[in-house]
Amino acid sequence: MGIFSKLKNALKKTREGLSSALSNLFSRNKLGDEFYDELEEILIGADISVSTAEEVVDEIRSEARHEKLKDSQFVIDLLKDVLEEKLTEAEVPELSYPAVIMLVGVNGVGKTTTVGKLANYFLNAGKTVTVAAADTFRAAAADQLTVWADRAKVRIVKHEEGSDPSAVVFDALSSAKARKTDVVIIDTAGRLHVKAHLMEELKKMSRVVEREMPEARFYKLLVLDATTGNNAANQAEIFDEAVELDGVVLTKLDSSAKGGFVISLCSELGIPVMFTGVGEKIEDLELFNPEEFIDGIL
Repeated sequence: MGIFSKLKNALKKTREGLSSALSNLFSRNKLGDEFYDELEEILIGADISVSTAEEVVDEIRSEARHEKLKDSQFVIDLLKDVLEEKLTEAEVPELSYPAVIMLVGVNGVGKTTTVGKLANYFLNAGKTVTVAAADTFRAAAADQLTVWADRAKVRIVKHEEGSDPSAVVFDALSSAKARKTDVVIIDTAGRLHVKAHLMEELKKMSRVVEREMPEARFYKLLVLDATTGNNAANQAEIFDEAVELDGVVLTKLDSSAKGGFVISLCSELGIPVMFTGVGEKIEDLELFNPEEFIDGIL
């Protein structure tokens, strides 16, 4: 199964909801105020934010009037173009090496699983990888990460439960420098913004990376569960304020019917999606492709 078919399959629930709603809309309404009002409601129903949905519909309305076209396929093609433009408003940082990738996010979004998938991704790209078990808070977190590291056949640096996460990061970086490792991936404990000391812990780990490996490209990626929908924007704002996010990794796309929130995330917050999970296997992680994403939901 190719990359596109994997992504398209993962977006099946979102696509089914949008496609049926759009088909009903075109069968009942000609282009006009009522049509555009309902189109806006459909986009909001796919968890595109109200402000982004309004912008998208305004652009489509303006272009359709300018071209004097009322063909439904024209509107669909135009909708794809406008949505893709929104997705690419946030510039995706280029991957360069050596690289340090720190994954952050709330509990239960799939950070540890994503570490394993990322390790496998870079290994398949011919890079050497070390993972750091900096989630020293959750019971058996290091054990779970060890399972994924073993699956990916990469090195893992870990300490005892309750250890200082920054000490784990320091040791992992020291090891990586000694071995000239290409990529260090840091797993962190899930945290909520109401736990100020945990957010400070993330900042401390960031400072350790910047101090100990200034030559590396440091990527701070927020892992987001796609089923969270538009509420993910709140998470993104909070973590961005704490550590200045470089991008997002989307998980559980195949479980969500509301993948549209991604469009608002990129457009309004300026945070790009870098990777997306397209299944449960270790190889089911891909670089995010905006064009394929839009084709997958419409």
